[in-house]
Amino acid sequence: MTCRKTMMIASASLLALGLARPAAAADETTIGELVVTGIRASQQASIETKRNAEAVVDSITAEDVGKFPDKNVAEALQRVPGIVINREFGEGERVSVRGTAPNLTRTLLDGHGLATADWFIQDQLGATRSFNYLMLPSEIIGKVNVYKSPTAALEEGGVGALIDVETRRPLDLKPFSVSGSLQGNYNERADKWNPSGSLLASWKNADSTLGVLVAGIYDKREIRRDGVETLGYFDNGTAAAPQLVPSLIGSALFQQKRVRKGVNAAVQWKPNDRLELDLTGLISKFGADNINANYLAWPSNALGGGGTLTNVTMQGNTAVAGRIASTATGRGVVYDTIDRLADTRTRNIDLEAKYQVTDELEAHARIGYTDAYGNTNAQPFVEFGAPATFDYDLRGGVPKVHFLNVDPTKPTDTVFDFASFHQITSSDLERYGYLDFTYRTEFGPLHAIKFGGKFTSHDRGVNFEATTFGGFFLPLQANGCGGAACTPASFAGGLTPSDFLDNIAQSGTLTSYFLVDQSKLESIFNALPASTVQRVPNYSAIFNVKEKAWAGYLMGEFGGDAWRGNVGVRVVQTKQTSAGFVQQSVMQPGFVSDAFGIFQPVSVGRTYTDVLPSVNISFDLRPDTVLRFAAARTMARPDYTDVAPTVNLNVGALSGTSGNPKLDPYRANQFDLSLEWYPNKDTIVAGALFYKDIESFITDKPIQQSFAVETNTPNKARCTSAATAASPNLFNCVFDINQRSNGGGGHIEGVELTVQAPVWNGFGVQTNYTFSHAKTQSGDPLPGNSKHTVNFTGYYENDKLSARLGYTYRSKFFITFDRATPLNQSSLKSLDGQLSYNVTDNVTLTFDAINITNEKIEQYSGETFRPRAIYDNGRQYYAGVRFKF
Repeated sequence: MTCRKTMMIASASLLALGLARPAAAADETTIGELVVTGIRASQQASIETKRNAEAVVDSITAEDVGKFPDKNVAEALQRVPGIVINREFGEGERVSVRGTAPNLTRTLLDGHGLATADWFIQDQLGATRSFNYLMLPSEIIGKVNVYKSPTAALEEGGVGALIDVETRRPLDLKPFSVSGSLQGNYNERADKWNPSGSLLASWKNADSTLGVLVAGIYDKREIRRDGVETLGYFDNGTAAAPQLVPSLIGSALFQQKRVRKGVNAAVQWKPNDRLELDLTGLISKFGADNINANYLAWPSNALGGGGTLTNVTMQGNTAVAGRIASTATGRGVVYDTIDRLADTRTRNIDLEAKYQVTDELEAHARIGYTDAYGNTNAQPFVEFGAPATFDYDLRGGVPKVHFLNVDPTKPTDTVFDFASFHQITSSDLERYGYLDFTYRTEFGPLHAIKFGGKFTSHDRGVNFEATTFGGFFLPLQANGCGGAACTPASFAGGLTPSDFLDNIAQSGTLTSYFLVDQSKLESIFNALPASTVQRVPNYSAIFNVKEKAWAGYLMGEFGGDAWRGNVGVRVVQTKQTSAGFVQQSVMQPGFVSDAFGIFQPVSVGRTYTDVLPSVNISFDLRPDTVLRFAAARTMARPDYTDVAPTVNLNVGALSGTSGNPKLDPYRANQFDLSLEWYPNKDTIVAGALFYKDIESFITDKPIQQSFAVETNTPNKARCTSAATAASPNLFNCVFDINQRSNGGGGHIEGVELTVQAPVWNGFGVQTNYTFSHAKTQSGDPLPGNSKHTVNFTGYYENDKLSARLGYTYRSKFFITFDRATPLNQSSLKSLDGQLSYNVTDNVTLTFDAINITNEKIEQYSGETFRPRAIYDNGRQYYAGVRFKF
């Protein structure tokens, strides 16, 4: 109630402000006669889009190709009111809008769907609907529109918002133009310089009836992330006296080589005023090879195997410090190195036709195909372990571990426990067709009737091919290292970098241990005979989801003196088929089996229909003041992994996630009210209220299930032997499973405030603040919702120099349940800067800096005294030249 009162007061205050201000002076409008370039030109284009929109829309525009101040579209979108990103690996990949999770935002490219895939293995297995913006470099983009209120003519699927990314078109550019950039980029943690560049060439004939555009980018980066991780908590107590103990505590070094290549092309043909044909295509590839080393204390295995916990310090129900000793044959330390040879690719081809059938009737049609692949083509993985006694301390915010009988710098203090050579591939494919009509009329306030429909056929799949313990690890352990038995020393290289964790560690934090040599690891694995590296299906993680969607809409556009709007309805039917495998204990006809168990193939089909009405009305209260109101019903389909009949297991933590093919989509009723003041073409002062009543959230329901595991280091408290002659190391282990389910409803309500204006003599500001309050009926936190978000950018620009300094802040937020425990993130801050100098009209020197104040990512589990992770991605710098002819 308090929040609603606050929103009403804010609305009244904004309305009073807009009415109280005088209309813009007449001479202020003459700025439209000037030739404006640079930051002000981009601002003017974005402001014009927002002012003329028939819905609640925000826009960002690049006045020239390659002149976005950010390196991908997600980074650019974080400057828009109500939009936030995360930078877990130093670069924004997904966006959250108005307090919703990234999977509730729908992303389009030039008005149609675009397939997406991921480079990181957890995201590949997760198969979310959230778009990975790493695949859309900012160099190929001209404009991005964020539709915060839908219309019936817009694609369904976005409860948070719909984002339409527009690429360049040759008929919109000069008759012949070439532009591009060359830069060197530097990652402070990796201490490496790497090249990047972009080039665009566009041509059109003298009559502007035929145009061709080709653009390409190349971007190479080497990154490093230092981290301290506490991977989950388990209950070591009783129901009457719970005692949460960290499952794993490690110091992690992540390193990656990123190579992004992309080409987009467009051909436009407009032979006359009635017909236009556009053929566009996009190919974007992202090489993402990475290696992660993590030296961990293993409390869950030590205590689960009969070890002891002494000298305990409790805070609440959590053992925040103590001494843990494993048994003499157990495991108190585990050291993982995971080498992932990964890449992702997105492609699209689209044919669009516009035809003016009569003076009143216009037809618009398009057909297209898009696909994406995200693959971990090979994952060489080794794990070493040993019995151990160690002290740990989570107090002070940074976990500290001291091993009493193991030296982490010595490979000889551990033994070779496990290895695998898995392959994970994922695919995302869509075929689509759209047909739309617009009929212009002057029937009272009715100006146009729009109607049409679409059909999409979508296919999302994940395949997991795994090596087995008995068939792979045992031969490798026995004689896989040059004919001799493998030991940790067989793989060892040097130590962690001398500055590892310098910006995180406290006294007692583990900062030095031996590293696995990546070249040794790969050469040993690749030298194994084919019979040893043979992979078999890991059926529990294999699935396929097919969706066919039919949608139709009818919408009327209205208007009169000082008002305009639209009202309509969209009806969409979704036919979903989910296929996967469910583990069973007894073999039956039609089942499949391998070293990982017995599995039943299942396929579950369902169909659901949504009726989505919407209305948008804008009132010109004064020539420079616009009041908008919007109401709509929206929906967003569940993530593909959520509806897959599979279980994805984390064997080390004895946790996992499972899907539910019968999940209903997210459905919401939303309302928007905004007041916008435009004193001139460069300035906007705006306030907006939003309210989303979400009927059913998709949440995690914790359950326990038993699954077969091959290991020689079982957690004896949870695992019982199921050994056979063929699988002597087979155990049935109890896992904590987060099962996806439809939970209760809830609501999100908030306020957006925006000021964008030149200030004085080339100086100006772009600033916005968003307040978002979320509440669910179940009391569970809402993923992705930050209560406070602030963006402030100050800039200066003259004929030669352009500079901007941007600060972003989002308050703490809940991410998800991970390893059966909550995963939260503390507030995220970043200060970024850009500087450019025009040497000539055609050549500009540039310099960019990201995360200038070297902020860290800090995560915790429900309470800040239960740390989960602290990551240091360091600063990033870019220096180069931009040119156009």
